[in-house]
Amino acid sequence: MRRLIGITTTAVVACVAAIALAQDGEKSSKAASEEAAKPAASTRSTSNAKGSWTSFRNGPLQRGIATTTLPNTLKLRWEIKSKDGWVATVAIAGSRVYAPALEGFVYCLDLKTGREIWKYRSIDNKDEEEFAAGFKAAPLVTSDTVYIGDEDGLVHAIDRKTGEKRWVFETLGEIAGGATLVGENILVPSHDANLYCLTPKGELAWKFETLDRVNCAPALVENSTFVAGCDQHLRVIDIAKGEETLDVELGSYLIASPAIFGDVLYVGSHAGEVIALNWKTGKDVWRYRGERDLEIHASAAVTEELVLVGSHDKLLHAIDRKTGKGRWTFKTRGRINSSAAVVGDRVFFGSDDGSIYGVSLGNDKTRPGTQIFKFTTGKDVVAGPAIGEGSLVVGSADRNGKLYCFGKK
Repeated sequence: MRRLIGITTTAVVACVAAIALAQDGEKSSKAASEEAAKPAASTRSTSNAKGSWTSFRNGPLQRGIATTTLPNTLKLRWEIKSKDGWVATVAIAGSRVYAPALEGFVYCLDLKTGREIWKYRSIDNKDEEEFAAGFKAAPLVTSDTVYIGDEDGLVHAIDRKTGEKRWVFETLGEIAGGATLVGENILVPSHDANLYCLTPKGELAWKFETLDRVNCAPALVENSTFVAGCDQHLRVIDIAKGEETLDVELGSYLIASPAIFGDVLYVGSHAGEVIALNWKTGKDVWRYRGERDLEIHASAAVTEELVLVGSHDKLLHAIDRKTGKGRWTFKTRGRINSSAAVVGDRVFFGSDDGSIYGVSLGNDKTRPGTQIFKFTTGKDVVAGPAIGEGSLVVGSADRNGKLYCFGKK
C-alpha cells in the first residue's frame, strides 16, 4: 500500500537531507494585470475556452488569478473519491476537469456532472491492485494534449480527447512541479536537479542543471524562465538557449513556485520569508516576515495590490505588493500548504484543518479578510483550488480523499 505523504512533505524531506549533506522596477499596473491572463506565445494555445484554468497557477506569470466569475453563493455540484486522495491542482478547460490522483490516474471528468470521460494510468498494467506512480504535479492542458509528470520521474503526454498515451519522457527524479508551455515546447522541472525543455514530440531540446532538486513550476516572462528549489538559488534562464543569465542566492530552499508582476518576482521560502525580487537586476525589492518564522510552501497569488500566501503559521497573509507591509491576516486551525486562487474580490484556499476557505479582499459589503465561504472536508486540503468556467474544483488529501466541484447548482 502506498505510504501517504503529501507533496510538500516529500519535497521538504528531500531538501533537508540535501542541506544536511552539503551543510520596483515594474510595468504599469494595468499592463501587468492584462498580461497575467495571457498564455505563453504559441500556435498551440493553453486554452480553447473562455475563463479556463489550464495550468498550476493559470498562466505563465503564475499569479493564481482566475479569468472567470463565480456565483456569490457556491453550491457543491459533485464529489468523487480516490483511495489515496488528491494533492495536485486540477486543470479546467472546455467543460472538462483534468484531475491528477495520487493513486496513479489522471481523470478527465465532465465539469457539470463529474462523469468520467476517460482515465489515464501512469503504468500500462491495467491491474488496479498493481502499484502505479502517483501524480502530485498539476497538469498543463493545451489545445490537444495534457502534459504531466509523475512520482517516478516520467513526463506523460496524453491525448486530450481520447486519454491515449502520445509519448513518455524519462527524467531521473520525481516530478512535483507543473509544466509550462513555451512556444511549441514545454518546460518541466525534476528532482534530478534539472529543468527540461521538451519538444511536442517528447524530444529533449535542452536541459539546465542546478545543484539540487527543482520543486517549482517554471514561471515565464519575456524570454526568461526561473528555476528555484533545494539549492537555495533563484536562477533566471534564457528560454531560447537554456543558459543562465542571472543567479541569486536566496538563503533558503524553496518549495513554492514564483509569481511574476512586471519586473518583480514574488515567492515564499522555507525560512518563512516572502521575497520580492527584481528578476532583471537580482536585487531585493522587499522581504516580509510574519510574527512567527514558519515555513511557506504555498505559492503566492498576486493581484495589483496584494500578495496573498498561506504559511505553516496557519495564517493567510495579505501583503502590500509594492511596500511589503502586512495588510491583514486570516487565521485557520491548520498549516496552509494550499496555493491560493483569486477570483474578483475573493480568494480561495485550503488548510490542513480540513477546510476550504473563501475570504473577501474587500468590497462595498465586506471588509478585507472577512470569511465568506467555508466547506469542511474532514481531511487535509493541500491542493490549490482551480477556478475556471464558473466553477471551483479542489481535492482533499489522505486515504479516500475527495475531489469537490462548487459552482451554480
